[in-house]
Amino acid sequence: MWEAALNQFPRFVILGGLFLVVVLLVIGVSTVATSRAAIRRRLAETATARGPGAAASLRGPSGPDAWSSLVDAIEKRGISLLDTNNAGLVATLAAAGYTSPQAPRVFTLVRVGTTLCLPLLLVAATLINGAPPSLFKLYMFGSLLAVLGLYLPNLWMSARASRRQDQITRGFPDALDLMLVCVEAGLGMEAAFDRVGREMATTHPLVAGLLANTVLELRAGRRREDALRRMGERAGVDQIKSFATLLIQSNKLGSSIGQTLRIYATEMRERSKMLAQEKAHRLPVLLSIPLVACMLPVMIGVLMLPAAIRVVRQLMPMMAG
Repeated sequence: MWEAALNQFPRFVILGGLFLVVVLLVIGVSTVATSRAAIRRRLAETATARGPGAAASLRGPSGPDAWSSLVDAIEKRGISLLDTNNAGLVATLAAAGYTSPQAPRVFTLVRVGTTLCLPLLLVAATLINGAPPSLFKLYMFGSLLAVLGLYLPNLWMSARASRRQDQITRGFPDALDLMLVCVEAGLGMEAAFDRVGREMATTHPLVAGLLANTVLELRAGRRREDALRRMGERAGVDQIKSFATLLIQSNKLGSSIGQTLRIYATEMRERSKMLAQEKAHRLPVLLSIPLVACMLPVMIGVLMLPAAIRVVRQLMPMMAG
C-alpha cells in the first residue's frame, strides 16, 4: 500500500519541495545574520556620530534584501502575494518593527513556505525512515503540520510585537523626562526629538528609532501632525498614541509644550507605578495555583497516610478471621 502510494506520488514534487525548503532556510539564515550585523553597525555609528551621518544611518540599507528580491521575482510572474488593503496585517507588522512596504508580501510568502515545507519535511522523513507509517497517519500528521505552518508565523509575529511594545513602554518614560529637560532648556520639539533619540540610542534603541524616524519625516517636509500620528502607528503602543494626540492638540491650541510634557510624564510615572503594584498584588494569586495543585495533595497524603495504614492494620485481621 505504501509503495503504491509512493509510486503514484511524483518524486519531482518531493525533490522540488526539499529544494524549496533548503532555499528558504538559506535565505532566512543569511537575512537574519545580515540584519543583525547591520543593526550592530548602525547602533555603533549612532552612538558615536553627532552629525548628519547619525540620522542617515537610521534609514537602513539602501539596497533591497534577499527577501524583497524573491518577492519581486515571484510577483513579476503574475502571482499576487497579498491584498495591499489589508490594514490589520500592516498594523501588526508595524508593531513588530517591520515597516517596509514589502513586509506584508514577505510575511505571506513565509506563511506559504512554512505551510508547504513542514508536510514535505514529514514526507522526506518517512522516505528516509525504514518503517514508514500508514497512509492515513501520513495524511493526518501532514494536515496538522500544514495547519501549524500556517499559524506559526502569526504566533511568532504576535509574540515579537508584544515584546517590542513592552520594551518601548519601559523606555518611553525616560524619553519623556529627557524631552522635558530639552524643551525647558529652549529646544523646539524637533530638536528635542533629535537630541533624545541620539542620547537613547544605546539604552533604548527602539524608542530612539521611533524618534529618529519622526525627525527624518519632519525634515523631509511631512506635516507635524502626520509625523506624530505615524510615530504612534509604528509603535503600536497606546501611551505613545496618546502622547502624539496630546502634542497635536497642544500645537493646535498653542499651549505650552513643556507643561504638556511635564503633566504627561507625571501620568506615565503614575501609570507605571500602578502597573507594578498590580503585578505585585497578582503574585499571591498566581502562587496559590502551584501550591494548591502540587503541594496540597502531598500534604494531605502525608497527614492521611498514617491513619490509613492504621485502619488497614486493624481491618486486615478482622477480614482474615
